[in-house]
Amino acid sequence: MKTQFAKKGEIERKWYVFDAKDKVLGRLATKVATYLRGKNKPVFTPNVDTGDFVVVVNAGKIRLTGKKMTDKVYYSHSGYIGGLKAVTAKERLNSKPEEIIKDAVWGMLPKNRLGRAMLKKLKVYKGSDHPHAAQKPEIIQ
Repeated sequence: MKTQFAKKGEIERKWYVFDAKDKVLGRLATKVATYLRGKNKPVFTPNVDTGDFVVVVNAGKIRLTGKKMTDKVYYSHSGYIGGLKAVTAKERLNSKPEEIIKDAVWGMLPKNRLGRAMLKKLKVYKGSDHPHAAQKPEIIQ
C-alpha cells in the first residue's frame, strides 16, 4: 500500500469552537495548534496546510498558573533607539486578551509561510459571541 499525501485542493476543512473560560493558557494553545496544523487528521502532511478553522471564545477569562500574571512580560520593539515596550500579562489580559492566545498559539506553529497561513484560520473573541454560526462549528471541550 502506498502512502497517501494530501493535496491542497482535496482537503476538507471543518470549524471548531474552543471555550477558553477557566482554561490554562498553554494547555488550550497546544490543543488549538494541533487542530490548526491538522495533526488530528489521518491525512496530515507536514508540507501542506491540512488544518481546520478554530474559533476561541471567552478569551478574557483565560487562566495563567503561578505568578505569571505579574511576572510574565510581553516585549515589543518599534525599531528605534529606546523603543522597547514591556507589558505584563495582567495588563495585556485587560486590554487585548485575544493577543495573548494568538501569541501562545503562534509559538507552537512553524515560523514560515505555512505557519502564517495556519494562524489566519484562528479566530479569537473576548466574549462568548462569535459571527461564525453559519459554518456550523463543532464545540470542543
